[in-house]
Amino acid sequence: MVLNKQRLEAELLIEGKNTDLPFRLHIFETVASTNKTVWKLLSQKPGSECVVIAAEQTAGRGQWGRQWVSQKDGLYLSLGFAPKLDINLGYQLTLATAWGIAEQFRKYGVDVEIKWPNDLVLDNRKLGGILTETKVNAGKITQAVIGVGINWKNPVPATGINLHSWQNRGNPIQISCLEKLAALVLLGIHSGIQCLEREGVNILLSRYIKLLSNMGDKVYVNDDFSGTVVGVTTTGNLHLHRSSADTLSGTPASIYLQPGTISLGYRKYKD
Repeated sequence: MVLNKQRLEAELLIEGKNTDLPFRLHIFETVASTNKTVWKLLSQKPGSECVVIAAEQTAGRGQWGRQWVSQKDGLYLSLGFAPKLDINLGYQLTLATAWGIAEQFRKYGVDVEIKWPNDLVLDNRKLGGILTETKVNAGKITQAVIGVGINWKNPVPATGINLHSWQNRGNPIQISCLEKLAALVLLGIHSGIQCLEREGVNILLSRYIKLLSNMGDKVYVNDDFSGTVVGVTTTGNLHLHRSSADTLSGTPASIYLQPGTISLGYRKYKD
C-alpha cells in the first residue's frame, strides 16, 4: 500500500501545527533501501533535506549490516540532513530519534518504550528500529541519514508486534492510517533532533532514559560477568553497575558497553 502524498502532507500540517518542515518528500512503491535512496538524492543536491518513504524494501538493512525484513504494509522511511555534531557524537542522532518517535507515540496512548540501543518496543515486543548512517569531513559529521522501520500491518516474527494488530486487541485506535503514522515518525525525528540541538544532550539523555525498557535489568556479558543497567552515556554506551560482591576481586564497579558489542535480545511470546 503506497502512501498518499497529499494526505501525508495534510497530516504533517495537522500534527505539526502548521509548522513548515524543511524537507522534500519522495514516495515509492519499492526500493532496495530507503537509506541508499536518500544518499543518492543528497549527492544530487548537497545541503538539502529530503525524506524517502517506501511501501517495501528489497534489501533493507538494520544495525551492523543485519538484514531488515521489509515486507509490504510496513513503514520504511529515511530522512537525510546536515547535522551539527563532532565525529564521535554521531550516536546521539539515534538517541534523539528513538526518544522523539517514542514520545510522539505516547501522545497517542501507544506506550512505546526504547530498548537499547535503537529499538522501539511495545508490550515488550519489537515495533520498529532505527539505522543511522553518517559522512564526515575534517572531524565533523557533514551529512546524516536516519532510517526508521515501523511494523504497521506487515507480518512480524514471534518477538515482534505490528501497530495495527495491537490496536485491534481492544486498544484505542488513534493512529488510523499509514499517512498519520508516517507524519508522527517524521515529527518525532524532527523534535528529537531539535531537543538535541537546542537543549543539549544531557536533557535529551534524561528523557531517553525515562523511556528505556532495560533500566534495572541484569545483563550477562558472559558466564561470570554481569551487571545491572543503570543508564546510557552521551555517546550511546550502555552503563552497567556491578554489585559490591562482584567487585571484590578488583574489577571495576561500572561497565560501559558500546552499541553492537552485546545483544539484549527478546523473549518469544505466543498470542
